[in-house]
This record gives sequence, C-alpha cells and structure tokens, in this order.
Amino acid sequence: KGIERELICPACKELFTHPLILPCQHNVCHKCVKEILFAFEDSFADGGSESSNQSSPRIRISASSMDRIDRISRSASQRRSFGWRGRKRNSLTPRSTLFPCPGCQRDIDLGERGINGLFRNFTLETIVERYRQAARAAIAIMCDFCKPPPQESTKSCMDCSASYCNECFKIHHPWGTLKAQHEYVGPTTNFRPKILMCPEHEMERVNMYCEICRRPVCHLCKLGGCHANHRVTTMSTAYKTLKEKLSKDIEYLISKESQVKAHITQLDLLLKETECNSERAKQEASQSFEKLYHVLEEKKSAALRAIETSKNIRLEKLQTQVEEYQGLLENNGLVGYAQEVLKETDPSCFVQTAKQLHVRIQKATESLKTFRPAAETTFEDFVVDIAKQEDILGDLSFHSNGLEIPEINEEQSRMYNQALISWECPGKTDSADIYVLEYHKLNREEENVTWQKTEVCGKSKVVSDLDDDSSYAFRVRGYKGSICSPWSREVILRTPPAPVFSFLFDDKCGYNNEHLQLNPRRTSVESRAGFPLLLGSERLQVGCYTTLDYIIGDTGIAKGKHFWAFRVEAYSYLVKVGVVPGNKIQKLFHSTHDVTSPRYEQDSGHDSGSEDAFFDSSQPCTLVTLGMKKFFIPTTPAALKDPASRILPLPSCLGICLDCDRGRVGFYDAGRMKCLYECEVDCSGIMYPAFALMGGAAVHLEEAATAKYREYNDDI
Repeated sequence: KGIERELICPACKELFTHPLILPCQHNVCHKCVKEILFAFEDSFADGGSESSNQSSPRIRISASSMDRIDRISRSASQRRSFGWRGRKRNSLTPRSTLFPCPGCQRDIDLGERGINGLFRNFTLETIVERYRQAARAAIAIMCDFCKPPPQESTKSCMDCSASYCNECFKIHHPWGTLKAQHEYVGPTTNFRPKILMCPEHEMERVNMYCEICRRPVCHLCKLGGCHANHRVTTMSTAYKTLKEKLSKDIEYLISKESQVKAHITQLDLLLKETECNSERAKQEASQSFEKLYHVLEEKKSAALRAIETSKNIRLEKLQTQVEEYQGLLENNGLVGYAQEVLKETDPSCFVQTAKQLHVRIQKATESLKTFRPAAETTFEDFVVDIAKQEDILGDLSFHSNGLEIPEINEEQSRMYNQALISWECPGKTDSADIYVLEYHKLNREEENVTWQKTEVCGKSKVVSDLDDDSSYAFRVRGYKGSICSPWSREVILRTPPAPVFSFLFDDKCGYNNEHLQLNPRRTSVESRAGFPLLLGSERLQVGCYTTLDYIIGDTGIAKGKHFWAFRVEAYSYLVKVGVVPGNKIQKLFHSTHDVTSPRYEQDSGHDSGSEDAFFDSSQPCTLVTLGMKKFFIPTTPAALKDPASRILPLPSCLGICLDCDRGRVGFYDAGRMKCLYECEVDCSGIMYPAFALMGGAAVHLEEAATAKYREYNDDI
C-alpha cells in the first residue's frame, strides 16, 4: 500500500504506463510526455492560449505547469523572432526541445532527438505490473488468439509480446521450429525487450554508463556522439556500484526507521504547536486592534459630546437673542405709551414717569444700532487633526527581531548636487525584499515633522530636489512581506551652500603637458616630475623652488552663487586652489612671482623671508595653500602670526563657494559642509576655478551624484 505513491505519474496522477526517464531522473508516462509537448506546441501556435489543454481528457496539467509552458513558448517565440529557429538541414547548430517536468517543476532540455532520445524505464514498468497483478489477483489475463469467447491465458511469450492459453501456445509455437525456443513466462501484460537498445543508435545495445549524464550509452555514443568527452564506466561496474549504494541506503533507512518515526512524531507536535501559536498570535493581534478601537471610540464619544455641548450652549444664546428681538416687535405699545407720556405738561409727573421709560427706549435703540449674533455658527475649533496619527497607523506592521536593522553607511553616502544614500545590513545578507527610505528637512520652527518616503529595491538611492544650504535627516527600514525592521539610526547630511557648478579641467589655455597629466575625461590632474624638471634644476646654482604649474576650469562664472568640490591626494606636496578673473589669466600663466623666493635670491638683500608670511594682494588670483595633509589659512597683516592657529587637517573632500553678487569666496570642508575660510574677491569679470600644483600632487574633481555613481565606484 505504501509503494503506490511511488508508482504514480506526476502528470496524469495514475499508475505509470510505459514510463520514460527524463534527464532530471524523473519518470513520466510516454503518453503524458507527448501530450505535454503537444500542449506546448499548441500554446506556441495559438500564442499561449489556454484552449490547448482542454482537448486532452487524460492529462491533468496544473496551472503552474501551464504557466511554464506559456513561458517556454514565449521564450521560443523570442528566439525565433531573433532568427534562432532550431537546426535546419545541413545546419551545425542542433535544435533542442524544452520540456516542463511535472516532477521537479523545471524546464528540461531533451536535446536534439527530443522524446526519441529518452530511455524507457523497464524496471519501473515491471514493478507497476507486479503491483497491478497483486491488486487485481482475481482478474485473469485472457488469451490473445482464442476465438470468442477467449480462454484464460496460462503463459506469455516475451518474444512475441503476447499471451496464450495452452492450446494456442502449441499451435503458434510448434515443436521443431524456431518459435519453440521462445522465452515464455507466466501470464503478464508487461513485455520488455531482452536487450536494452540505445535510443540514439537504434541498432546498438547499451554497454556503458555515462557518469556525467547518469544514463546508459553505447560505444558509438562514446566514440563520436555527445558523450565523447564524458567519463564512462562499464555496465557491470555501474550495476555493481549503484546496486551497492542503493542497498546500503535502503539498509540505512530501515535501520533508522525508529528515528524517522520519532521525527514524524516531532513534526506532528510542531504542526499542532504552529496551529496553536498562530491562533494565539491572531488573538493578540485582535486584542491590540480592539484596544485601538476602544481608544478611538472613547475619543470619538468625547469629541461628539463636546460638539453637542457647544451646540446646545450656542443654540440657547441665539434663542435668547431671538426672544429679545421678538420683544422689539412688541414695542409698538411701548412707543404709543411713550407718546402719551409726552403729552404730560406737569414737569414733576413727567419726570417721575419718563425716567424708567427712557431706560427701556434707550436699550431698544442700542440693540438696533449694533447687531451681533450671540454665538458663532462655525465649529472650526472642533476639527480633529489626525495627520500624525495617520502616519503612525500607516507604519503599523509586524516588527520582527529576525529582520536585520539596516545601517546607513556614512562613508559611502554623500551630499553634492543630489543626495546619494547607501546602507547595508550588519549580517551582510539581503534579508529584506524592499527598503523604505525616509528623509525630512531639519527646521526648528516646525513642530510636526513630515517625513518624505520612497521605496527602494536595492541598497542605495539618489534623492533630488533638496534645498541648498540645508540639513536633512535620513533613516531607512527593511520590509519582508508584512514584516518590517525597526528604523535605522538617523543620519544628518547638509546640502552645499549653493547650486553645484560643473566644469572640466581646461586642456588648452595655459596647460603644461610636460608637467601636468590629465585623465581622458579631464576630471583629474596630476603633476609629474620628469626629466625636464631635473634638467631645469641642473642650471640652478642657488636654493629655489620650482615654478607652480597652473590649470583652470573650462567654464567661467559671470554672476550668481556657485559651489564645486574636489579631492586632493594625501601624498600631494603642494597644491593651491581658488579662483582667477578672466582678464588676469594671461598674467597668471606668465607671472614670475613664484619662480624664486626672495629669501634666497642673491640680489634681493633679504634674509628673513617675512615677505612670504602675509597674503599678497598683488597676486592675479585668490588661492589657498594645501599640502602634506594640511590646510593653510592665509594670513593678513591684521591677523595673528601664530602658525598653529592657521594650520588645519586637510579634509578628505574640499569645496569652494563663489558668490559673485556679494564678491566673496569661501573654502569648505565638503564632507561636513563647514566653512574653513572666507575672504573678499573682485568679481568684476568672469571668474574661473584655478588650481596650481608643484612636486608630486593630484586633484580629482568631485563627480555629480547620479543613479549610476554607486555602480561606477563599485566597479573601480
């Protein structure tokens, strides 16, 4: 009884009939393989229609199998649309047939011969036949040659593939003939060949076993077929090896029967425990939502009671006011009475009566002059603000300790023209299906923070449309289905003080290609000390330093406020950065100011070098000095002369902000967007970014943050 499920075809869900062995080692009925292939061909011909499966009453193709058939047909149509139409006559490219295996749910390549290249599993066929005979022991196998009514067969001929009664067997297998030597067995319907033949070379018997493809092959397959370079063994060796392995595995399973039963018992307990825990989780979730419902109902009742109370008070005031004005309509009698009082001529009597009457008349007059409702009709004070609560409820989900909390990588995250935010999981595993990145602008005036949200499939995101000179907080969390991780630690980044200015190094204006080397994209420049420098130094007889090699940007700035950033290599000896007016570029490249120092010049008469201590306003450009991992703040005559106070560590990324409208230039730590030094500059003309290098040094322009920036850096 337990063996029956091993004898069921995964396609038709019935006992195997002429099973074929697929390359994935699963078995499928011969008829089922043909029907699945026909269904595939029909779906391909009809554009993947579902009607092809309705014509076969025997095969039961599942929805997933049909999806795979549709997918295979689409891929096949794409291949044909691109010209891959399989092998034509005299073509060297073999045509392969894809088959969706119903056993392993994978697409199997049947090779060039397709179904004709599959072996028939005679062993499985024999086992199925024995099972059927055991299941229908009372049902006899009838003779195939008796005249009606047929007799019960007594033997079956394996050579004739037929069953006979005793009389018919004698007639068809007479003594003294070759048929008398045929092999016969007891009555059966399973006729298997005596020799297993190769499906690719039908006249050759299989006598070897391919260890790579795990299938029997003939000597022609090994000599010139598809198994020529495969490792093979003799059939007897393979038979002995596989039989020993199978026997040992069966013995192991039998010896572990008690352990298997214990595992089954444990799994049954786990099934029950899972059911109980799921019900408990449902109850807890229901209780949590019931609490929320209860709180909301209480808040709703309190709000409705407050509105109802306010309504009653206002209606009462308005009703009183209505009654007062209703009384004014009834003052016609008062007016008539007052007119009669005016007819009184005796002063004493008139005053006695008119005093109280005048108060009533004056009160009615004032109420007509200034009309104001006694209560407001609007209920603007009773509007419930639920925006914050909506955001909180929108984030309501299952929190799992098993889902790792992502961490924003501050080294890989950067703020330039856009914000590039990168994060990673501590376990280095992508446990979440999707990530949610939130950010908001830091503003002290706003009490309620509104987070902007974006969903990300990867582990980095470029955020645009951020305000200049502003700080933003970023956080990220992971989602896997309905389960989410807690929020990561918030990271605060600051945007540049002005819009980013893009330019490249100019390789034409004053560019000295003997001392400077540009990369092909003109985003990096490096000073190289070669033979020209050595030959130039050979002519010098006194101490001096060599000439600075200048290079400028290829784009100028006429107005507005702009910011650009760059990186200086740590090994750089001397680099100067800043801006230069367009009308002083020629003077910059032909200036001899930096050729020799007056400290060491023979005819200068100077020996203190104090001339180098102050910022020289006569220079054609505004530059600051960098080098030896230091940032040197320029000095002025009014500033202190303490060198330590003006030497700062060199930031990993530097930035320059030029404000042409205010006539000021600032030098920034671009990583923190902190101003290190600011000074005035003459912006009457077009301003260009300027750089000067001496000795071993290199400068790299900061590239704009784009969606492909992270991929580019990863490739590097």
